[in-house]
Amino acid sequence: MTRGPTLPAHHPPQLPRPLDAFNAACATEARALLLRCLHSPRWSHRIAAHRPYPDLDALLAAADEAAYDLSPADISEALSHECLPRLPEDTYSAAHMALDAAHAAYEARFGHVFVIYLGGTAPSETADRVLEAIRSRSANDPDEERATAADELRRLARGRLGTYLRGAGSCATSPNAPTSGR
Repeated sequence: MTRGPTLPAHHPPQLPRPLDAFNAACATEARALLLRCLHSPRWSHRIAAHRPYPDLDALLAAADEAAYDLSPADISEALSHECLPRLPEDTYSAAHMALDAAHAAYEARFGHVFVIYLGGTAPSETADRVLEAIRSRSANDPDEERATAADELRRLARGRLGTYLRGAGSCATSPNAPTSGR
């Protein structure tokens, strides 16, 4: 039995990956995206200037390196655009009150918003994790807490950027999404 000619394999068109779009974006668009991940013009300029990145790991490594090089003024600027993570809607009002009080004490002590990366934290554990971390870190001396906050900013930026470039949304919809103020 002979068969007729076979049809060529059908390959769906290749859609651009988010990393491809980021690499191809104009510098202004790339920096705007990066600023939504971490509000530091120095950080965003540095990462945007070194495009194209061959893969997500290379981009995330560059983001980490640029975050480690932030000056105290850069960190202060980035912190001024952060906010506490949103709690799940079904969180008890007592937890909101406890978190608000702990955050107010933290901010009075250190002069900036409390930041924490919550990637991988179950929504039901968010309030407890944030409250425990605020209380624990409130015992830090100001220099130690500034270093911890800078590391949390780096982790937040990396998580937001990774979420966006894996095609799962935008920096503004990833864990601990920043806002333009408090």
